[in-house]
Amino acid sequence: MNVFTLSWRYLWSRPLATLLNLLLLSLGLASMAFVLIAQDQIDRAFERDLAGIDVVVGAKGSPLQLILAGVFHLDVPPGNIPLAEVQALSQHPQVARLIPLSLGDNLQGFRIVGTTPDYPAHYGATLAQGALWARPMDAVLGAQVARATGLQVGQGFVGAHGLGSGGAVHGDSHYAVTGVLAPCGCVLDRLILTATESVWRVHDDMHASDDMDDEDRAAIEADREVTLALIRYRSPIAALSFPRYVNDSTALQAAAPAMEITRLLGMVGVGTRVLRGLGAVLLGVAALSVFIALWSAVRERRADLAMLRMLGAPPWKVGALLLCESFWLAVLACGLGLLAAHGLTALLGGMLMAEQSLAIAGWQWVSTEVWVPVLALGVALVAALVPALGAYRVDVMSLLNSRSFP
Repeated sequence: MNVFTLSWRYLWSRPLATLLNLLLLSLGLASMAFVLIAQDQIDRAFERDLAGIDVVVGAKGSPLQLILAGVFHLDVPPGNIPLAEVQALSQHPQVARLIPLSLGDNLQGFRIVGTTPDYPAHYGATLAQGALWARPMDAVLGAQVARATGLQVGQGFVGAHGLGSGGAVHGDSHYAVTGVLAPCGCVLDRLILTATESVWRVHDDMHASDDMDDEDRAAIEADREVTLALIRYRSPIAALSFPRYVNDSTALQAAAPAMEITRLLGMVGVGTRVLRGLGAVLLGVAALSVFIALWSAVRERRADLAMLRMLGAPPWKVGALLLCESFWLAVLACGLGLLAAHGLTALLGGMLMAEQSLAIAGWQWVSTEVWVPVLALGVALVAALVPALGAYRVDVMSLLNSRSFP
């Protein structure tokens, strides 16, 4: 037998100890890998949805709330803003593009967003079926919405009031599905897009009365509002002056996504550090357990080691047996740890998808995962180094003369 085959046999000669060591090492590696994979996926999701959005303008309130509501659609917006002021901002010399968003209704928890065709174009979205909306009350479904609701092009639906499921249904205002977007892995997958006029019409119908005259309708038209606006600057220099202009000179609020998300990730970072610490503790315990098991194995196999030396095995080959046992543990634990980490990430992604939250892919390779096998081999090497050195220095004559040797 060669060293690898013999070390494999030796490894499973003590199955309970091997399984315990394998479990501890796998849990430690899985904790580390899960943090790396989940953090990378969340960062990618944020970067993907924030791409090309320099500032979000909305009602006064929490800047982070404005970003979460307007870019990621994970929160409730602080309020509405006058359409006239938004149109004035679109003419500002530092604004290259402004995309208005109007929120307020949902379908089974999926938000109905009134906007312009610039919104899907901003994310490079393509249609899997049908076409974009051409008139009010036409709607285009995101890929996740289409899967969850089963709606197809040509079918209709009615929205419910509010941004969460359970609101009052707008039974008199029917949307017609004109298209379904191809999956993009971005926020559009979980949105229903329509014209801004659709949102106005639905709420006009909800508040309309039979005795409303033309003057009342004209007043409603004059007071049109949207929820917020996504803005891209004409040049990076605008980042220094435009938010201050909006916050100081208007009744609106400008929030910089990069700044707020950095602050959010800083708060979330506490949890990742805790998980990394837990993984480090588990790896330390696993290394100690492997060390004790291998050190005990050297003492138990004194007769075997003497026999190998008598058969002509050089000292380095005897020491390599212990290193190879630890190597086998590292390889098995690395595979199990990565599999568990990706499985946990996929489970997290499924839970977030069920909550119409960030899109996270659990089975996607992350470049930082390369450190997991390196860490596994490092722990195995440290744990096996002293026992392997002891096996290397075994004195054959002393073993042969020992009473414990038959």
